[in-house]
Amino acid sequence: MPERDPSEYRQEDLKAVEEYINRPIHQVKRKPFKPYLMMGALLGVVIFLGGLAWLIGWLVEPYL
Repeated sequence: MPERDPSEYRQEDLKAVEEYINRPIHQVKRKPFKPYLMMGALLGVVIFLGGLAWLIGWLVEPYL
């Protein structure tokens, strides 16, 4: 969606938006993003689900 030109807004509207954005509730300090932690968690989930699928297959195989 393209951004609108600021001249399309009234000055009062721009001021209200600026005040809203600068409120303390919107100034949350965040921890830095850690891509290796995310990749490790994703790898852990994939290994766990793969192991679960293997276990279910191993348990069901005698009944086929």
